[in-house]
Amino acid sequence: MPHEVPVVFVVDDDISVREALEALIRNEGWQPDMFESAEGFLSSARPSVPSCLILDVNLPDLNGLDVQQRIATDRSETPIIFLTGHGDVPMTVRAMKAGAAEFLTKPFDYDTLLGAIRNALVRSATALADGQEKQALEERFRSLSTREREVMELVVKGLLNKQVGGKLGISEITVKAHRGRVMQKMQAQNFADLVTIAGRLGIAPAQRQEAR
Repeated sequence: MPHEVPVVFVVDDDISVREALEALIRNEGWQPDMFESAEGFLSSARPSVPSCLILDVNLPDLNGLDVQQRIATDRSETPIIFLTGHGDVPMTVRAMKAGAAEFLTKPFDYDTLLGAIRNALVRSATALADGQEKQALEERFRSLSTREREVMELVVKGLLNKQVGGKLGISEITVKAHRGRVMQKMQAQNFADLVTIAGRLGIAPAQRQEAR
């Protein structure tokens, strides 16, 4: 697998700050992507590698906290490090509660910023891996037939094969056959594994009783 170079986005309308940060980021071996406006960043391509965003709170077009809200769903794997020249406590609290990785006041310490970037990129890599795993599970689930999905959803609720058959109007032997295909297609090693997969997919969790 090729080495993936993390991307560090910077959104700041102060060119001197952008130039300083670009040099710092390159020196660490990361890929800088600089923007002077929030809209420029929001219209940029979403990276497929670990990334983070260094974001000025006070921008000419959009408030940094509003940018944070805009990307909360579609770029959740890109943690935000806020920079501000005159931050206050309520602003910091709001940003951190919304998931900000760090909130630094200008002039900031470069070592502190680098530490924040490293932590944010680790967080991003974890989020990307989780997202890719979830996508793979969703693709496997889509490969199931309608009947196999019905069997899976009932099995992970803790119903016995006989009970599943009663609910679906099919024989216990047929349930076992469907269940075997579900286990194979979902790449589940055992019942507990299938329950974990169902939980990741948002399917109702199993009861205490294990299906047989």
